[in-house]
Amino acid sequence: MADRVDTKADIKVARSPYGEDDQRGALNLMTPASQAAIMSRADASRVYDLSIDYFIGMPSFQAAGDPAYQIFMSHTPDGTAVDNLNGAGADVNRRVCYSGDVIFMYTHTGTHIDALNHFGVGGEIYNGFRADDHLGSRHWDRGGAEQIPPIVARGVLLDIAGLKGVECLPDSYSITVEDCQQALKQAGLELTEGDVALVRTGRMSHWPDGSKVLGNPPGLSLDAARWLTGQSIIAIAADQECVEVGPSEHEDNWLPGHCHFLAESGVPMIELVDLEALARDGVHEFCLVAAPIRLRGATGAPLRPLAMALRDRPSRPREK
Repeated sequence: MADRVDTKADIKVARSPYGEDDQRGALNLMTPASQAAIMSRADASRVYDLSIDYFIGMPSFQAAGDPAYQIFMSHTPDGTAVDNLNGAGADVNRRVCYSGDVIFMYTHTGTHIDALNHFGVGGEIYNGFRADDHLGSRHWDRGGAEQIPPIVARGVLLDIAGLKGVECLPDSYSITVEDCQQALKQAGLELTEGDVALVRTGRMSHWPDGSKVLGNPPGLSLDAARWLTGQSIIAIAADQECVEVGPSEHEDNWLPGHCHFLAESGVPMIELVDLEALARDGVHEFCLVAAPIRLRGATGAPLRPLAMALRDRPSRPREK
C-alpha cells in the first residue's frame, strides 16, 4: 500500500448545466440517438450478466450499522391451508400451492446504483438541492433513484488488475490517471462522451468471501476520478463496494470520490459489479443495458447490468 496522502479534496457541489430543476446530471448526455446507435451494434448471442445474486449471509455493510439482507416466507402452501386467510378453505388451499416472501435490506446491498442524493457537501446535493428544503422524514424529494432512467450506453472496461498482471489489486491500491490511460491503450480504446466506464480491480474474483471482497478496497484515486469525469462519462462502475480507493487519501473527506462523482459531477455510481467474465473473454467494449428499481427518493437501488459485445469489435482474450 502506498503512503497515504494528507491533502484536502476541496470538493464543491455543482450546479447543473441542464437547469435548476435537473436531477439527472451526466445522464442527460444519453439520448435516444445514442441509445439506438449502441443497440444497433450489440451482439445479443451472448449476454453477460454483471450482477451478483442476493442471499442470506452475503457480504454487506453491516459494520456500518446497516441491516443485512434478509428473506423470509410470508405465505407457504401448508400455512395457507391452516390460516385460510383467503377464505378458500383447506381443501382448495392444499390443492393450490401458494408461496410468497418478503425481503429486507439496505438499498446499497449487492449490485446497485448510487443516486445523486446519496452524497453531498455542506448540506446540499448535486444542483444545489439543500437538505433543509428537500429532505423529509422518510426520504429526499430530489435526486432519488426514480430519477435514473434505463441506461443504454457504450460500456468500456478498464481492466486495471489485468494491466498489472494480477488476479486482484492489493488492498488500498490507489488507481492513477496513468493506470486508466494505460488500460485503455492496452485495449485499443478511448473513452468518448456518453460512455459508462467500468473499473476492474479483481475483487469479484473472491466473491462471496466477505473477508476478501469488502474493506480497504483498491480503487480510483480522486485524480483518476476527476480525469474520468473529464471524459464526459455518464456513469462510473467498479467491482468493489465504493469505486474509489479506501481509506480516503484526503483529510477533509472520508469518501471524496463519492462526493466528486455524485455532487460535483452528477455522475451516478454503480458498485459491486461482476466484471470477471468480460475480462476473461477480453470484451473491453460493449453495449451496456441497466435499469434500477424506481424507488422514489431512495439514495440507491438494486441494479442488474447486462453487457453485450459489439459485432464490429474483436475481443481480446486475457492472457493467463
